Amino acid sequence: MVSDGPLPPGCIQTIWGDDARFVKTYWSLFNRQVYATFDWGIRDAEGYYFILGRTDDVINIAGHRLGTREIEESISSYPNVAEVAVVGIKDALKGQVAVAFVIPKQSDTLAEREAARDEEKAIMALVDNQ
Repeated sequence: MVSDGPLPPGCIQTIWGDDARFVKTYWSLFNRQVYATFDWGIRDAEGYYFILGRTDDVINIAGHRLGTREIEESISSYPNVAEVAVVGIKDALKGQVAVAFVIPKQSDTLAEREAARDEEKAIMALVDNQ
């Protein structure tokens, strides 16, 4: 976590989509090697620091900050899902959209494969409606 600048306590500052400005603004503050953990943190009015979580685990969809972990937990609650990973990708309209990479559990019979396809449709309908 790096802290510097005129922002009041509780503010989170970042530069989105401007790599050159990121390097110029953040990395020019230090004359030594810096390790980026990509953790969000804030400092309160009394000077205490609070770690809020990972920056890459929070996506901003149309102004709504969503945690990828919660989306992954929701999708993984389906019995035919073996693994899932959710990431945010750039979107011209919403800023970011969530994309889920899902690995289904192995289906051995035709009935299980059909049930898995039906479940995939149910998951997509749930996501589309939210």
